[in-house]
Amino acid sequence: MPVPAPLPSPDALARARLLVAPSLDGGLVRELERITGREAEPLEDVPPPSDGPLLCVGETLPDALRTSRLLWFHSVNAGTDSLFAGGPWPVPALLTRTVGRMGERMAQYVLAWMLAECQSVPEFTARHARAHWERLPSELVAGQTALIYGTGRIGAAVGRLLGACGVRTVGVARTTRSGPAPGSVRVVPGFDRVIGAAEDAGVLAEARWVISTLPLTGATEGFFGAARFAAVRGATFVNVGRGPTVDMGALETALRDGRVRRAVLDVLPEEPAAPGDPVWKLPRTVITSHSSGITTDEDVSVDFSACWEAVTAGRRPELTVDAVRGY
Repeated sequence: MPVPAPLPSPDALARARLLVAPSLDGGLVRELERITGREAEPLEDVPPPSDGPLLCVGETLPDALRTSRLLWFHSVNAGTDSLFAGGPWPVPALLTRTVGRMGERMAQYVLAWMLAECQSVPEFTARHARAHWERLPSELVAGQTALIYGTGRIGAAVGRLLGACGVRTVGVARTTRSGPAPGSVRVVPGFDRVIGAAEDAGVLAEARWVISTLPLTGATEGFFGAARFAAVRGATFVNVGRGPTVDMGALETALRDGRVRRAVLDVLPEEPAAPGDPVWKLPRTVITSHSSGITTDEDVSVDFSACWEAVTAGRRPELTVDAVRGY
């Protein structure tokens, strides 16, 4: 069982220098200075002089700061895979992340595309371009099943909004061990039912929508491959998690043989996609350029403030990232 990183001691936190990414807006930097009660310095690939502890806020961690001097890093993003891709995480530095209202934004994004599909918006748009009048039937989302991979803050936000529209929501937890026993039900806010990943084949076959909010870890890379897509029976696939969790070749095969009805991809394995990238040619697919849950300065300041309040009170922040699991 991994041991969580210890919380920064009050003395170390009081002495820590605040380093912020140059990309952060001036107003946000001033708010971070207000919260911490100290002036900010640039987060660069050159450590500041002295051997004092460091408190960093940004998107990436320079190699020169992957040392025992790092006391705490707060990511301005929800996904932290890029931080782990840069090298081993310096133990025992605390890592927290920003979620803010991203779950709400992603939930609305998912629901918008579901409703657009049920109301034949793509088909009506195409007919309008041809000045062609034709009545098309609509479909109700209520009573349909959405299989949502990822039962954390973002997945639960998606589940809550869909549930309010009458959609039956089934969450998929990380592993069979951390999920329920096969065939059992676990009450989790946002979901009518939660299953382990090893028990998803049956629900994949009955789901109308398959929605991924998964982070990128060693366990989720290529998670949606040929085997999972083979179990799908006409569902629409929506990915608002991470692009490399999907085997794009397997998805293309499933789209072409009709097992996947449509795909809405907000994330891709390689971003940004160049104009000549084959992903633009996938049948019945829409790509939306990683825009479903753009983080705002308010998200960063509110979440960092909550983490600061918890740490200074001796509590582990709810937004702590497990460096072993990767989320």
